[in-house]
Amino acid sequence: MKLKFRSGLILLFSTFLSCPSFAAEWFAAPAGKATNAGSKEAPWDAVSALDGTQKVAPGDVLWLRGGVYAREGNKPIEIKVRGTKEQPVQVRSASGERATFTTGVAVLEPASYLWLRDVEIAGVVPKEARISKQSGSWPNDMPQVPGGLNVYAGEGCKFINLVIHNNLGGVGWWKGSTNSEFYGCLIYDNGWKGPDRNHGHAIYAQNETGWKTIGNCIMTVPWGDGQYTMHAYGSDKAWVDNFLIENNIAYGQQTKFLIGGGRPSKNIRALNNYLYQQGLQLGYGEGPNQNGEVRGNVISGGGLHLKNWQNIVEENNLIVPGAPTPATPRIVWLPDKYDDKRAHLVIYNWNKAPQVTVPATPFLKAGETVRLLHPENFYGKPLWQGKIEGNTFKLPMDKEFAVFVVLKD
Repeated sequence: MKLKFRSGLILLFSTFLSCPSFAAEWFAAPAGKATNAGSKEAPWDAVSALDGTQKVAPGDVLWLRGGVYAREGNKPIEIKVRGTKEQPVQVRSASGERATFTTGVAVLEPASYLWLRDVEIAGVVPKEARISKQSGSWPNDMPQVPGGLNVYAGEGCKFINLVIHNNLGGVGWWKGSTNSEFYGCLIYDNGWKGPDRNHGHAIYAQNETGWKTIGNCIMTVPWGDGQYTMHAYGSDKAWVDNFLIENNIAYGQQTKFLIGGGRPSKNIRALNNYLYQQGLQLGYGEGPNQNGEVRGNVISGGGLHLKNWQNIVEENNLIVPGAPTPATPRIVWLPDKYDDKRAHLVIYNWNKAPQVTVPATPFLKAGETVRLLHPENFYGKPLWQGKIEGNTFKLPMDKEFAVFVVLKD
């Protein structure tokens, strides 16, 4: 009996050692302190929590309490925390709270396997003050609070359901970040006006190795005329390779959704994107570009431009005008793969019917209560809310195009 008991202890101890450690939950708050315990009652400050000073480890969750986060000197808050492929670090707004970064965010080495979710990155310079008398990309006659999100590094990172708006720059996503994803983000009203043109984009991206994926994002810019919603672009010294751009929505200002630069590109896939008053362009310089795929996109009020491709697959794209205008609305649900209570809803109402019947499936079912939000007013009053009574519901419409963020209660 004694031998059996001792063997059992050894087996239990070895099993305990072989199990992965449980993830810890930490908290940061605008009034937190680096010397605190990182608990809900005694949260850290965001700067030390995110720059690697604190003991945030793979698999941990850092909850950001509601409020405004800013760094002295109008510098971006730096994120350098590291997870692993099996145990990413998650940085998220606390449930039901609104965490807002106002001086921008920069993701830097040695960050990796970071999931940044559900936070707001909002500029503090109003649109009427974002007007420069200087040409070029680096004016110094405006308030110098660039804001936005710049991702300079990071393997396997995910940027999920962020709200990024009213910054001088929106998203800058550079080649040091590999095999990473932007998903479900709302990006609008970023950039500034210059005497040469309007500057700043929703997403500006480059990529050399690994893949970059942009999915289910909603993007628009305030002025157009030099601004782009999607701007995967660079000079002949930069790389624009290996992009999967799928299920995104971009609208407004007669601008472009561009993937291509001065250097020949390869492995560009643009699938099932929904554009309004936007042209979709793949390829930019002399080429030859290789291994392109453009399928299932709806482009209303803009054209499809494929420039200098050696081989590209083009299938099932609807271009209006160009093709006959459909007689019935095109309604598309895009459920959120990271949040089962959220979806994006796109409606092309070409004939401007005063009311559109929306199918509840595949996202909703009878008995559920939902809110429809404007993507440029995510924290504001719903545009429509109600209970789903059957297989469809009716929305009043007076425009040719609409997009909503839909939340189940």
